[in-house]
Amino acid sequence: MPTQSPLAPGSRTGVGRSADAAPEPRQTAPGQQTPGGVTVVEPAMVKRAVSAAALGNAMEWFDFGVYSYIAVTLGHVFFPSGNPTAQLLSTFGTFAAAFLVRPLGGMFFGPLGDRIGRQKVLAITMIMMAAGTFAIGLIPSYATIGVGAPILLLLARLVQGFSTGGEYGGASTFIAEYAPDKKRGFLGSWLEFGTLAGYVGGAGLVTLITALLSTDALHSWGWRIPFLIAGPMGIIGLYLRMRLEETPAFARLEKEAQAKEKARREAEKRIGLRQMIFGQWRAMLLCVGLVLVFNVTDYMLLSYLPSYFTSELKYDETHGLMVILAVMVAMMCVQPFVGKLSDRFGRRPVIATGCVGFLVLSVPALLLIRQGSLAAIAVGTGVLGLLLVCFTAAMPSALPALFPTKVRYGSLSIGFNISVSLFGGTTPLVVTALIGATGNKMLPAYYMMAAAVIGIVAVALMPETARKPLPGSPPAVETEAEARELTAAAAAR
Repeated sequence: MPTQSPLAPGSRTGVGRSADAAPEPRQTAPGQQTPGGVTVVEPAMVKRAVSAAALGNAMEWFDFGVYSYIAVTLGHVFFPSGNPTAQLLSTFGTFAAAFLVRPLGGMFFGPLGDRIGRQKVLAITMIMMAAGTFAIGLIPSYATIGVGAPILLLLARLVQGFSTGGEYGGASTFIAEYAPDKKRGFLGSWLEFGTLAGYVGGAGLVTLITALLSTDALHSWGWRIPFLIAGPMGIIGLYLRMRLEETPAFARLEKEAQAKEKARREAEKRIGLRQMIFGQWRAMLLCVGLVLVFNVTDYMLLSYLPSYFTSELKYDETHGLMVILAVMVAMMCVQPFVGKLSDRFGRRPVIATGCVGFLVLSVPALLLIRQGSLAAIAVGTGVLGLLLVCFTAAMPSALPALFPTKVRYGSLSIGFNISVSLFGGTTPLVVTALIGATGNKMLPAYYMMAAAVIGIVAVALMPETARKPLPGSPPAVETEAEARELTAAAAAR
């Protein structure tokens, strides 16, 4: 559902201006499209919105990234010694457990965002994530307190997972509803740019620590450093976000929106959880399918492969992390350009390219990786990374467009987090368990291929939404000239 913050769907005319053929522009009602009504957005405010959402995403995924990239060490620290595979399984099991509470986080923070404002909720989730990560850095090892160590680790991970449940749906909707229709893909791609930046920060820090410290020092105290850094980072992130919220422009927009939002809230009180899910069942299924292929491949590449290099291929841990780090930097470089391609050619062709690519190239890429040389691993991982950009660049604009304004925030949060919980976050655990049970080290490729097949079906059924208004919203453009052209064309029809 739309939020009640200064940059809310209901206050969109505060961010821009509603233009039509009349001399005095007519204000478009929240969430409704009036004949000839066009929203002219303010570029500066859109830039602020994109920056705020991407910043929060970067903070969230720095914390998640650190856990992923140091998983092998965490297995030694928090679980009984003896079987390295069992340790890694236990670590990824704790990682996956956080995803089980993500739907609960989405259902909690979505309505909360309607009451107190989306930016406030995103600030809360960011602080919760930072606090959970900081707490992990303070937990004593298994050797010190025994079974209490993995229990405390699990509790901290549940805090992280619950907070993350309120992040992506709100952030992607936040950007999508304020972007001009013709630039929604480009602007939405910066959300996942923030994700990659967070991963790069986490991976880079873990790589540096792993390279500088001995194994004993890393297991004794070095592993705590990236987790403890999350505390001050969370404080800095909170300061930046609250400072953005308190600017005069944001305060003015909030005041202007209050009267309109009161009426809208009364109307939307009738929209319950049942309508969010079953009233949008087709869009919900499409969302689950698209998020499945997106997140299975995402977590396979960015979270699982570093541990796969070390535990299954016996590859040097530092070099393995350096490869992933380089791939993510390359992905960041091409991310905005692929977002532009999705605006020009459509979301469906871009996402379909990624699905077909994973179906055809997953096995060759993993065979290259398994050769073991640095060049082969870099090429194989690079191919997978470039295919993943097809999803990271297009999904933030494609997913919000599946739902109408009145249920977009809630429906997207629920569908996204259910899919991530069942399929994305469990990917490292399931693949590690399957390899342990079968001994087949090609299973990561087969797993990505299966996800790609589901993605192809979802893409075939999804509507094309590029360069079109979001369902329930008026057209959005950047300039008055564009608005006049659209209203003239509408009048001519």
